[in-house]
Amino acid sequence: MFSVLFPGQGSQSPGMAKSFYDNFDYVRSFFKEADDLLNNSISKLVLEGPKDELDLTENTQPAIFLVSYSIFQVLKRETSFEINSANYFAGHSLGEYSALACAESLTFSQTIKLLKKRGLAMQSAVPKGQGGMLAVLGSEIEIINGVLEKNKDIFNCYVANDNSVGQIVVSGNNKDLEKFSIELSNNKIKNIKLPVSAPFHCKLMNTATKIMKEEITNLEFKSPKVDIISNVTSEPVNEASTIKELLISQIEKPVRWREIINYMINININKFIEIGPGKVLSGLVKRINRNAELIQINDIDDLKKF
Repeated sequence: MFSVLFPGQGSQSPGMAKSFYDNFDYVRSFFKEADDLLNNSISKLVLEGPKDELDLTENTQPAIFLVSYSIFQVLKRETSFEINSANYFAGHSLGEYSALACAESLTFSQTIKLLKKRGLAMQSAVPKGQGGMLAVLGSEIEIINGVLEKNKDIFNCYVANDNSVGQIVVSGNNKDLEKFSIELSNNKIKNIKLPVSAPFHCKLMNTATKIMKEEITNLEFKSPKVDIISNVTSEPVNEASTIKELLISQIEKPVRWREIINYMINININKFIEIGPGKVLSGLVKRINRNAELIQINDIDDLKKF
């Protein structure tokens, strides 16, 4: 039994997927199609950077999807491994869109255009420099929820990612995050301001939700060929209309990654294949369960694992 994981923002770096691009014509065709659909050279950003431009969420989101989708197609076409026999696909935030495209619920063109719009909507939801995110390390979700509830009249911050044991990400406007950080430090809880330009996965994203509701509602989704575990519910979903509803609410809801992984581990799935740039998700899984078997596919040499 195994599941496939698709990363989200934070995994990107210039040069990702270059070995796949250099070696497979159809990967180059995906990159060319992405450039044509977005009317800009997302392929140049992915392959060469610059990093500060790649890190803009309007670029990061389609870029990571392009890389994950390309690697997934290489694994399907160049190995005998039956990747579609996975028990589940799961993606972290934008990675859920990669999961849906690879499960053929959405087409490549639908997904990359949708993620460009999602990135723009999320970036513009809060004026640049006014909101952000804080990583809380070495604590537990119950403790952090308690701190937020106790101080709700002093600052308004929101759990955005419950990533793993000891790693929780909180969103809010910068002034509230500063107050929250001081409160955490007073309680000897380690925290680090993240280099992101907006407070993702919280109610401050409300205008982005309205934009994406219109975009998603008008798209045709199919039932995925592999069940997806939702960021919002941390449970499997395969009905197209439900997937739509959950993707819309996902923008303001926390990513329940720890619960997603625990759901799979509790039904004896102990092998996870991370498809896309970086090894972030594998690191989170390892924090949740040290005994998990983890495989990452970042480079053409990784295909030898299959």
